[in-house]
Amino acid sequence: MVTKKIEILIADYHNPKHAHDLGWLLNQYARDPMGGGGALPGEITDTLASELAKRPHAFSVLCYVDDQPAGLINCFEGFSTFIGRALVNIHDVVVVDNYRGLNVSQRMLECVEEQARARDCCKLTLEVLEGNRTAQGAYRKFGFAGYELEPEFGAALFWQKSL
Repeated sequence: MVTKKIEILIADYHNPKHAHDLGWLLNQYARDPMGGGGALPGEITDTLASELAKRPHAFSVLCYVDDQPAGLINCFEGFSTFIGRALVNIHDVVVVDNYRGLNVSQRMLECVEEQARARDCCKLTLEVLEGNRTAQGAYRKFGFAGYELEPEFGAALFWQKSL
């Protein structure tokens, strides 16, 4: 087996390579059935990094395998009112097909956790589709579990209302 060079880093939204790779990687996710199955408009991928740079509580983790973009996690700091401390919400997790099986998601999640601990966050949160068993397995392996306050009321549901 050929050893691969894997690099995990925090994206610099002002770095043109990172900016390009953020848009490209998110588009790979969008095109996957688990990301909706359709390409993102160019105006979104082209401005993603500059829009994220405007948000002081955003950060992104990039993964390069043999200097090629292989993975992305976009994160946003939030706040837990019940704990009274910041949290990190993992918004997007992307691993390009060619690089699955290299533990890329686990290594990127480790980087996210390091960032969260450095920010004195109390927890990491994310949402995952019910049918995405592969992602669920990766998240469970990392220590994630479903969220509920009281078992009798069931698990939390993630809802949205488009504006």
